[in-house]
Amino acid sequence: MTNRFTLDHRLPQDHLATTLRADVLHGLSAAPRTLPSKWFYDAHGSELFERITRLPEYYPTRAEQEILARRAPEIATLTGARTLVELGSGSSRKTRLLLDALTAAGTLRRYAPLDVSDCALIEAGEALCRDYPDLRVAATVTDFEQELAVGDGPGPRLLAFLGSTIGNLDPAERRSFYAALRQALGPDDALLLGVDLVKDAGTLVRAYDDGQGVTAAFNKNVLTVLNRELDADFDHAAFDHVAVWNGAEERIEMHLRSRSAQTVKIPAVDLVLHLGAGESLRTEISGKFRREALTAELATGGLTVGHWWTDRDARFALLLAVPTR
Repeated sequence: MTNRFTLDHRLPQDHLATTLRADVLHGLSAAPRTLPSKWFYDAHGSELFERITRLPEYYPTRAEQEILARRAPEIATLTGARTLVELGSGSSRKTRLLLDALTAAGTLRRYAPLDVSDCALIEAGEALCRDYPDLRVAATVTDFEQELAVGDGPGPRLLAFLGSTIGNLDPAERRSFYAALRQALGPDDALLLGVDLVKDAGTLVRAYDDGQGVTAAFNKNVLTVLNRELDADFDHAAFDHVAVWNGAEERIEMHLRSRSAQTVKIPAVDLVLHLGAGESLRTEISGKFRREALTAELATGGLTVGHWWTDRDARFALLLAVPTR
């Protein structure tokens, strides 16, 4: 690995195992029963999600990439960013549009990706150091929901939070996130946020319940994770994948619905689930946003939206916000 790449591992060695146990015990003992969507993403789950992003029904990835392709040079000019920080960076694939624009503008010095997966960070870091000979990559293994470690790279900094991942947080979690973000950003820094927009329910549901069944396999993969990591005895065939539009909360919800009354044992957390026929485990929320409401929400969190861009079909938005002065 080149000396232009550094990896700061800020998570305890047992962080994922400890957090999984806590999430399962808390979420599956509650009413309604829930699991955080981050547990979809073991190696197989990540592969399935990459397949989802290429499905005809799943428009968000293509729509966001369309905006980035058109607006990245403008974003580079507006921010003059010397450091690009990215939350939940994964493979950093879409980020290359921003890296190219900031490099062409002559400002970029450092890319600082944050992710819970050291393997993803190392793989992406190797590729980026190879393809961008003057770029320093300062990667951090962290859970940004617990610690927003944006580092001390040269400013101004542009913090990118793409993919409408913000929609996986409920309103209370978003308020906490904005507070941490506002504290981490300096006066010359900026936030680039990708958000999926409210639209007709049919389009939204199809994006999370595709005809090929890839999203269903992705949803059920969380059961594989629990069986493997917690010695649980979930039977995939005993659950149906369900995606529903919650109009009151303006969000898509993914559920695993029990086909019949059943008992599931999770020995690692000493938990026994007695599920009724039709009872479900909610595995993901994906909030959808409206411009006026989101702008107000960010303002309450101390962030002022200065620019708002959508794809040609107004399905998805990128917004640029700065700390309120």
